[in-house]
Amino acid sequence: MFSRLSLTTRASLACAYSGVAWGLFWIPLRGMDRAGVTDAWATVLFYGIPLVLFLPWILRNWRRIARCGWPLHFIGIATGVSLAFYSNAMLYTEVVRGLVLYYTTPVWSLLLARMLLGEAITTARVLAIVFGIAGMLVMFGVDLGYPSPRNTGDWMALIGAVGWAIAAVLLRKDDGSRSMEICSVYFFYGVIAALVLAISPVAGDISAPDWSVVIDVLPWSIPIAVIVIPGAYAAFWGAPHLNPGVVGLLMMTEISVGGITAAIWANEPLGARELTGIALITIAGLSEFLYAPMRRALLRDG
Repeated sequence: MFSRLSLTTRASLACAYSGVAWGLFWIPLRGMDRAGVTDAWATVLFYGIPLVLFLPWILRNWRRIARCGWPLHFIGIATGVSLAFYSNAMLYTEVVRGLVLYYTTPVWSLLLARMLLGEAITTARVLAIVFGIAGMLVMFGVDLGYPSPRNTGDWMALIGAVGWAIAAVLLRKDDGSRSMEICSVYFFYGVIAALVLAISPVAGDISAPDWSVVIDVLPWSIPIAVIVIPGAYAAFWGAPHLNPGVVGLLMMTEISVGGITAAIWANEPLGARELTGIALITIAGLSEFLYAPMRRALLRDG
């Protein structure tokens, strides 16, 4: 049934699923935190565990990876740095501010796609971004408007947003790499970026966890692998087939899923305001597909 759908629809569903996966990643991260791996080192393990699982495939296919050349590595650097900064941003600013600043991604993606790829800035995409941002502001209760960066975590979230926008454009341009190859370099450069952040002055005086603590958190490798690897693969398969701005909008499902699962398993609020925000974000994700049929219907009726 999935194969009967158009390529654009399948790619859109893949990116939306990737957002769903990222909306669940707080669960293993919180589990590692309770087990004793905290702060920036949790991000190192978050990337390191999938990389270890990928190593047999990398060693078997290293020639194929090498043939892809620097374009593949640039994608890996952009994606790895982006999401390492995003993950760490939550340690140095309020979660709400980090999420809202990171999800300026569709705006940067739309502008970069216009400048570098010549892709159109359509009315549907502009409306989608407006709905998506409005949904975030409503959901998080940001009554005073959009926050501007004012601390280290804010800037890290914004750098992550621009980094993912660059990655989405590179994915759109790339035609020589497959999803598995992109996943491998994503986890590789993600580990490097996370390590650099963990030992940098930004992280402060945080020592690496003892090996005994690392071994204790290894059971969390299963949910990490189940959540992160398929989610990353879905994004890297779907993104090359879509406008980069649309990719950012579809992956905003992370916010909706994160809000719902946090309400179920972490007793966080999920009332009328949060549900309204989720509805607006959902409309933003669907608007690319709803706008054209609605416009044709209105023109026909008119």
